Amino acid sequence: MTTVATHDKRDQIEFVSVDSAPKRFAGPVSQLRAPAMLLTFCCIAAALLWIVNTPTVSATFPNRDLVFSPYEGHHAIAIRIFIVSFCISFAAFSSANWSGRALFALDLVLSYAVICGIFDLANIVMEKMVGLSYSLHFSAILSGLLGFAIYSFKLLERGRMPVRIPIEHRAISNKRALLRLAITITIAGAVSAYVSSMKLDVVEQMRQLTMLGGIGPGVFLFLPTLFGQLYLLAIYDVKTAKKATFKPAVSIIVPAHNEEYIIENTINAMDKAAAHYGGDVHILIMNNNSSDNTETIARETLAKCKSAKGQLINVPKPGKSNALNAGLEATKTEFLIRVDADTLVGEDNITRAMAYFSDPAVGVVGGVPIPPGGALFDRARLLEVLVKHGFYSVAMGAVNGVVGIPGMFVVYRTEHPRYLGGFVEGMNGEDTDISLRIGELGFHSVVDPKIRYISEVPSSYAHMREQRMRWFRSVYHISSRCRDLIYSDWMTLRGKIILPYMLINSGRRAMLVPLILFGTLEYVLGFNPQSPIIWQSIVAVTTGAPAIMAVISSLLNGMPRGVLCLPEYLIFRVLRAYFTLESMLSILVKQDGENLEKAFKNNVIPEKLLRIA
Repeated sequence: MTTVATHDKRDQIEFVSVDSAPKRFAGPVSQLRAPAMLLTFCCIAAALLWIVNTPTVSATFPNRDLVFSPYEGHHAIAIRIFIVSFCISFAAFSSANWSGRALFALDLVLSYAVICGIFDLANIVMEKMVGLSYSLHFSAILSGLLGFAIYSFKLLERGRMPVRIPIEHRAISNKRALLRLAITITIAGAVSAYVSSMKLDVVEQMRQLTMLGGIGPGVFLFLPTLFGQLYLLAIYDVKTAKKATFKPAVSIIVPAHNEEYIIENTINAMDKAAAHYGGDVHILIMNNNSSDNTETIARETLAKCKSAKGQLINVPKPGKSNALNAGLEATKTEFLIRVDADTLVGEDNITRAMAYFSDPAVGVVGGVPIPPGGALFDRARLLEVLVKHGFYSVAMGAVNGVVGIPGMFVVYRTEHPRYLGGFVEGMNGEDTDISLRIGELGFHSVVDPKIRYISEVPSSYAHMREQRMRWFRSVYHISSRCRDLIYSDWMTLRGKIILPYMLINSGRRAMLVPLILFGTLEYVLGFNPQSPIIWQSIVAVTTGAPAIMAVISSLLNGMPRGVLCLPEYLIFRVLRAYFTLESMLSILVKQDGENLEKAFKNNVIPEKLLRIA
């Protein structure tokens, strides 16, 4: 078990590497830039709120928002003013020159205005023709989603991103997955609608406790009900999967850069797993330009292994992908396990994972990383992994919708990474990229919640900031590189639903801290007197829904102790959102944008992108 002292040693090491912020796509972000952007955002938002609340302007905008048609009811916050304020302030502090920032802001605001204008015009026409109009509540929800989407896709278009590659997509039958998805969505919708129609005391009590705000129980119930069903289906698949005794020879590649503090424990854990497995296990420690005693310690530890064989290979060129590709080239077995140097695999991990490969349709297998415990962020990280990897990723396996499996511990058929050209260099998210593309080759990705391994968690603020900025940027890098999946004519769940959702969710997360500030501003200054539930709605979005999902995930994963970590997790979610904002600010923005869909349809890769690829 990794100790707190190990955490301390890790954070004494320089954790910033060539993988932290690829120079072609990301620039440095001062820790003062995000606060300056948020202060600017508050000033712009306060000014716009004041303007729409003046007697003259409020006659044009009676709903106290930039709404151009009559709607019934009230809204929790002036969402359109929020989106416009965020877009202007974000563009003003983005990584571009002044003209690039101005054009970026203009593009964001005009695109959003046009979409909202069309929506409002449709509402006016509908009211004139049939006497019905949308509720302001529905308008606010849709306006927010549109804002997240426009921001994310415009950043994808204008940001300096990895060049598009042709994606090989092998069509397989999706009837079972689509049927499952249709049935679970129907049931989730029916349950949510039924509960919403009931007048339950518990709903009112949850509103008072700010768990529901003003958005109603139906919205909160839909996602837990949907993913709960998918999770149970996935667990059924895991338990009924063909798991014949399967013990082929495997290679474990471990990219290692300055890992003297933990590499001995890492190797010993793999040796124990090899003993449990019983088949041939060959460990390849890829010493990636280390300047400490990683090489010496690794060689000595490998020599003492009882069940596994191993060797150390020096990879002088820095970069994790360089080490991974050197390991891929050196692998002589049919199956390949990738393990991060700060990961301690569980004793049964290899045995459980390899059993799935007795099914030739399986291409990737992973599990759930568990923090060692004892350090600053470990308790929050425990709930985070239970929700993301132990619940959502497992659930998506039921409809063959797993996008990425983290490279901390993941198993491939060696031929697949080789066929796809190895692990991509010079961008963030090489592990998700390879898993995604193997899935599009027609092979299943499995996340087994019983495959649990210990994975290091940064114990300092600076290290956590570096890690999360790298992780959150990867969503855009992968979406740009694999944009064929989004814009192609072929139907793929990952490309048509999951990748766009990941982009939109990234935009939502980047806007979370500004949203909290905006709601507080609107509530304290009394800019929305017709709606008394502004603060409840803000707290509900930031606290209520995540708390419910965290409790569900902890219980389903058989780790009720995770519920005790709820306070740290909820605070960490806000910090994580702040890191997302900083990560987006680090993306280099071009002077002019690119119509990605048009470029795909024309089958053209612009020369300017080739120059930075």
